[in-house]
Amino acid sequence: MTSRDSLAGATAICGLGMTELGRVYERTAADLAAEAVLAALADAGLAKSELDGLLLNAGISQGIDLSLAQTLGLSELSVLTQMNAYGSSAGQMVQYAAMAVHHGLARNVACVFADAPLVRGQRAGQAYGGARVRRPGLGSVLPSLGFAGPIPFYALHAQRHMDVYGTTQDQLGAIALAARAWARKNPRASMREPLSLAQYHASPWVVAPFHVLDCCLVSNGAICVIVTRAERAQSLARPPVYVHGVGQAHQLEWNDARPSLAERSSRAAFAMAGCGPGDIEQCQIYDCYTFTVLTTLEDYGFCKRGEGGPLAESGALAPGGALPINTGGGMLSSYYMWGMTPISEAVIQARGDGGERQLARNGRIAVSGNGGIFNHHATLVLSPHALE
Repeated sequence: MTSRDSLAGATAICGLGMTELGRVYERTAADLAAEAVLAALADAGLAKSELDGLLLNAGISQGIDLSLAQTLGLSELSVLTQMNAYGSSAGQMVQYAAMAVHHGLARNVACVFADAPLVRGQRAGQAYGGARVRRPGLGSVLPSLGFAGPIPFYALHAQRHMDVYGTTQDQLGAIALAARAWARKNPRASMREPLSLAQYHASPWVVAPFHVLDCCLVSNGAICVIVTRAERAQSLARPPVYVHGVGQAHQLEWNDARPSLAERSSRAAFAMAGCGPGDIEQCQIYDCYTFTVLTTLEDYGFCKRGEGGPLAESGALAPGGALPINTGGGMLSSYYMWGMTPISEAVIQARGDGGERQLARNGRIAVSGNGGIFNHHATLVLSPHALE
């Protein structure tokens, strides 16, 4: 019998800070980040002087950098760095914070994401305008063929899945509808209007097979979580959310012959937590697209390859379903804070703070983060219970 990794359950998230999220104008990312860090400290009941670690993820607009420490007046940090593996960054920040705290490099480490790409009077799509900038030489080839930004590449993966496994447009739509049904229970969600399958099909195409409603929102705001040692968290202001398992995986070139990044990352996290997919009670999945939810559920082992579509269509992911997913509405209907969207909802659920959307079954929560075009993946297993 192998011994359990000493990191398993040794740390916990003790503070959560969230700014207003969505169409928040006339505020810089740095301003929002500072607010989120201070809110997380207040939530945990920690003094600013007790924060000795700061990890940053700057999002699309790159509006924060290491000078945030100076803005906050953090003059004696033991851990400070800026990270960017796109949507997997938040999960990785929690992992590195947990390792730093566990090994005594810091006592309390804040992990903050902040972004402010939206500008008043401009369409949300313009926030990604840099992807369409004309590039010289060979760099101009893909944009000239319509491959500007990540959507066409994800669409190719989704279309291949549909061709190979028979996944349908209705099944992708079921994921969008589940997200909206959860968002209707979340006061923070940006999109709370009822959504029908007919409305999903009628929404504009972006790149087939993706409609607008297959794609995540664009949001301004900031979220921070603070990681500390498990025994310390037990004495602080809010219930601890223990980090039972962590994992990550990376590849810069797609290779369909190898296990997927999500499979490798979740396998490591589940092994550390001493659990399997059948032990997970709810999932907070990185839903940059409806397809990302489907393929992550397959890769995590909640169903076999090709069965994600029927699982979604069965209603399992929606309120009242057997496998609740993205209980706050996710990035499809609530807010897009990269990997901090699923992490923040996991913390809310683990603490029992979900209000109308709160689930009784919250003992083990799987959290995913996906970055690039399936180039980076991070997995967490979080729980309100100390690991025995």
